[in-house]
Amino acid sequence: MRNKCLAAHLVTLSSKKKQPRYKSPLYKARCNWEKLGVSDTCYNKQKEDKSGPALVKCILESFPESSHILNKIVPDELDLIEAELINLSQERYNIVLTTGGTGLSPRDVTPEATRRVITKEATGISIGMITKSLQVTDMAMLSRAVCGYRGETLIVNLPGSAKGATECFNFIKSCLKHAVHLLTDKQDEIKKTHDEFSPVISGPSQVKVNQVAMRNRQSPYKMLEVEDALKLIYDNTKDWHQIETIKIEDSLNRILAENVYMPEPFPPFRASIKDGYAVRSADGAGVRDVQDVTAAGDDPRSNEVKPGSIVRISTGAAVPLGADAVVQVEDTELVVRDDQFKEVKIRIYVAPSLGQDIREIGSDIRAGELVLNKFYKIKASHIGVLALIGRSNINVFRRPSIGVVSTGNELRRHDEELRSGHIRDSNKLTLLNLLMEYGYMGRDCGIARDNPDSVKRTIAEAFEQNDFLITTGGVSMGEFDLIKEVLEKISELKPTTFATCTYKNNKKFIFGLPGNPVSANVTFLLFVLPAIKCLENQKPYELAQISVVMEEDVKLDPRPEYRRVRLERSTDNKDNIFTAYSTGNQISSRLNSFVGAYALAIMPSIATYGSKILKKGANVQAMVLDLNF
Repeated sequence: MRNKCLAAHLVTLSSKKKQPRYKSPLYKARCNWEKLGVSDTCYNKQKEDKSGPALVKCILESFPESSHILNKIVPDELDLIEAELINLSQERYNIVLTTGGTGLSPRDVTPEATRRVITKEATGISIGMITKSLQVTDMAMLSRAVCGYRGETLIVNLPGSAKGATECFNFIKSCLKHAVHLLTDKQDEIKKTHDEFSPVISGPSQVKVNQVAMRNRQSPYKMLEVEDALKLIYDNTKDWHQIETIKIEDSLNRILAENVYMPEPFPPFRASIKDGYAVRSADGAGVRDVQDVTAAGDDPRSNEVKPGSIVRISTGAAVPLGADAVVQVEDTELVVRDDQFKEVKIRIYVAPSLGQDIREIGSDIRAGELVLNKFYKIKASHIGVLALIGRSNINVFRRPSIGVVSTGNELRRHDEELRSGHIRDSNKLTLLNLLMEYGYMGRDCGIARDNPDSVKRTIAEAFEQNDFLITTGGVSMGEFDLIKEVLEKISELKPTTFATCTYKNNKKFIFGLPGNPVSANVTFLLFVLPAIKCLENQKPYELAQISVVMEEDVKLDPRPEYRRVRLERSTDNKDNIFTAYSTGNQISSRLNSFVGAYALAIMPSIATYGSKILKKGANVQAMVLDLNF
């Protein structure tokens, strides 16, 4: 008999179409359950079924309307399991959950029995369980779970352990009711679920076009100062934080989501700090016999220093028993060697002190000591510490998945041949690579054309794979600038160029950036990058600022501006202030003005500065784009 327990559990998520064979005063409740244990050892009462009660508890917590629960156990026999599954489907139970028998052992036959019974497989459920289980343990790849339906009954194979069964149930529970409604053709319930998962973002856009005479002549959206806009962004992104477990090899620049403690002292043994000789300090100075040698990796218990003798030792090697000090080789001289040029006797010039040049156990890091703090940004040295203490995996804050969309009828891919009136889409590649410069990966989500349905469809498709969406273009006051209007119809937060919405029960974030290349880059650095870092649970972020001296007169604007500049520092500059040189024409469509720009010089507004001209030699703050200038 195998030491294994299998069980099959049944839950009805909608009313039965025929009376059950069991009588119970609780049957009037909406959901009914049958627990079918399939196990040699449980059938013979040699082992307690633990997965069954754990799964029942989990189901009751998720579906509190459930009340009718029955139990039955059969042996690990293919024909018996098949017969029970057929019987349950004939009784028109809506969902049968089996636990166990999905592994590689000779008597693991639950998947084979299930395949005999089902009409078609529901492979998406199996894939969903495997995919999410692999994030927990590599052993999940050994599972052979089968899911499918027979008539109006959905059958799902779960693992045999209580932990595995409840984890996999939680992975799939959100789709079970909808699966039942589909199998039983409950059209009202199906429509309700579709409406819940795809609210106003599904279907054609509600934005009306071709009414240009009725368009706004002034923006209906309040203009915010940079500080107010960032506060709005942080307020709407600060609670999104999610945690995932990754390998330490992949953790560079990620944000720690746990405090890390030392599990054991380091070093775990008394180690030599120098190349030299392990000695007994009580022997003092003088001529000593070289008894043996110990190197890094040798067991300290394999050698013991005798009185009047010494053991040659390497840096980092474990100090052998009997020794309580190390004498560095520089404080000795050779007295006698043998024919093989090995040391026989050496003289110690200076009497050693107790503990000399020995790293005691735990002298670097004590057991239980906090070594890495939650919210650290992981650097190479941190990964070294994690490797040192034996960590293979680490909990970090999940990075949002990011999509980038361009908008405009005039746009073509950079590798396409241009037609009259068209331009190549440079914004998307620029933003995707800006993301990479700051350690994030983005996804190309295509080009939306200048009509509401295309904009809305492109946004919906992007939301399928991304938490965070960046669009460029379509946010100004033009006749075909539709991003804000489309977002306003689907957003919880009435949009400026930033909006949030709920898509399939998940919160999504959208930034609508200007179509002009320079404006898109600047607003990305000012607003989008801080928002992404906030989602990853980093502290409020902004580019480093330094004081610079403007090399030329600058005509100011009614609004603050960010001027692309290169920086130089003269050798006699005692105050360490840099001179800022313009990179040329600062028009927002001139992407080339970013080439060679090391910083964004912050130009004050006319009202703030009190003049229309900022004079050459004036001091301003600049946001540093490249520290390698």
